Amino acid sequence: MLPDDHDPERDTVIVKFRGGRALLGAAAVVAAFVPLVLAGGPPAQADTAVQGQWTVRTVAPGVEVRAGTLRDATAAPSWTVTVRRPSTARLTGAPVDAEIGPSPWALDTQAKLRAAGYEPRLEAVAWPDYADTPRGTMGWRVRIGSYAAKDTAQSTATALTGAGFHAAVEWTGYDADQPADIESIHVAVIDPSRFTGTVEGTHDGDVTRRETTSAVAAKLGSLVGVNGGFFVLSDDDGVQGTQAGLGVYDGQLASMAAGSRAALLLKDGGHHVSVANLSSEATARAGGSTYAVQGVNRLPGTVRSCGRPGAVPSSLPWQDVTCHETNDLVLFTTAFKAALPTGAGTQAVLDAQGRVVSLGGRGGTVPAGGSVLQGIGTAATWLTAHATPGQSVAVGETVRDGSGQQLALGPHDSVVSAAPVLVRARRVVIDARAEGTLDVSDPSFGYTWSNVREPRTMAGVDAYGRLLLVTVDGHRNGGSEGFTLSEAAHFMQSLGAVQAMNLDGGGSSTFTVNGVLTNRPSDAAGERAVGDTLQVLPGAAG
Repeated sequence: MLPDDHDPERDTVIVKFRGGRALLGAAAVVAAFVPLVLAGGPPAQADTAVQGQWTVRTVAPGVEVRAGTLRDATAAPSWTVTVRRPSTARLTGAPVDAEIGPSPWALDTQAKLRAAGYEPRLEAVAWPDYADTPRGTMGWRVRIGSYAAKDTAQSTATALTGAGFHAAVEWTGYDADQPADIESIHVAVIDPSRFTGTVEGTHDGDVTRRETTSAVAAKLGSLVGVNGGFFVLSDDDGVQGTQAGLGVYDGQLASMAAGSRAALLLKDGGHHVSVANLSSEATARAGGSTYAVQGVNRLPGTVRSCGRPGAVPSSLPWQDVTCHETNDLVLFTTAFKAALPTGAGTQAVLDAQGRVVSLGGRGGTVPAGGSVLQGIGTAATWLTAHATPGQSVAVGETVRDGSGQQLALGPHDSVVSAAPVLVRARRVVIDARAEGTLDVSDPSFGYTWSNVREPRTMAGVDAYGRLLLVTVDGHRNGGSEGFTLSEAAHFMQSLGAVQAMNLDGGGSSTFTVNGVLTNRPSDAAGERAVGDTLQVLPGAAG
């Protein structure tokens, strides 16, 4: 399809359209009505309510950036008050206010609200089209009113709280069962057959340093940059900036996987791209004795997003939950630039050949060209018995795909991980339960994270091997409303993705072009400093 307004002498194309809304509201029109020529096929049935304007820029040969805002005139979001269900998180035992609940609770709450003089409504919430969750009704929401102003809704919520209810003000535009009225989207398409530069995941040389995506992009001279995977934000959850999942930079393992979760594998400088569920393992060997390494460049005993053998309360991946291990062996590499963690346990300092330089208490820094092993519990006992100064301790590391096949990683390869997979073999396949973003036994866990519209960053690859990097803003203030996980998956599918995954989102979602921030991050303070990023870097001049 030709654009409505196209000047071949310009590198910017303005596209004005009125388009169809087949799968997920306005987002589904992109492949059909913007001249991306990614998915093919006829446009969806016309719907004049959906309108938008897109710009298309060629940033470099083989690197194209599209940006647009879609608006749906049929959407009529408003402020409302949700009465939540007091509950206890199944995994952590912490008190939570659940967004939804079972039918008996909803009916009972409705009766109590009516007795208090309110007129509540009950809304059934269906399970999304995840691959590993049930179908039908997930639970029920209890809501009161529809308000044009947030302050008016807040007055009702305050009165309900005073009456003993657990009330919260919400914007209905974030509901999955309602159309979004505004969605601001950025898409980068990198064609390895024409692009002479590289695409890499990077922590900019220091896994303990958080930087904004635009700062890294400007420093590296990046053509396009987006935020990468999940990382530690709080000292209570580990060392800030370190990855909460698998990270490989320049072919070197910098953090271990949280179970088998979605990962973007960039081989040969990003000229071969794939999305897969990857896991990792490592073993320390001293003489004839071995001990499993459960962490790389993280705080011993603290496992963000869980997913490691021996972790409690779960060895399965659980998004944004911090698990703990009493027996833990952690490897620190030269990518860990901060002071090493201190505390109970034992530390072995190794030189570049793996020989033990010293054995003693934890602390100090990683020596140039060397590494450090820190152990607590039985891991400390093992180090004390086997890491003899002058002797060697070898650490073997392995990254495996979902079939258990070991991946060979070279110096031009990188891996950025998050969760979950969105598209596999051209089909929407979201393993929300297996990748720890939702709990079937406790729908309150991950409900907002997975099933409410949020700012998101996605990555995928199409049938021609082109890398797709996408962000959708979610301003959380009545502006762009973001995607649910299901909407993100269908959007990537509409672009022609044969594989796609969800990256970090929320306030982390960032899109830069030529080192300049082009989207609108949702954090009130502005662009968030993140862990790793994905950068599209130009080739050498000439």
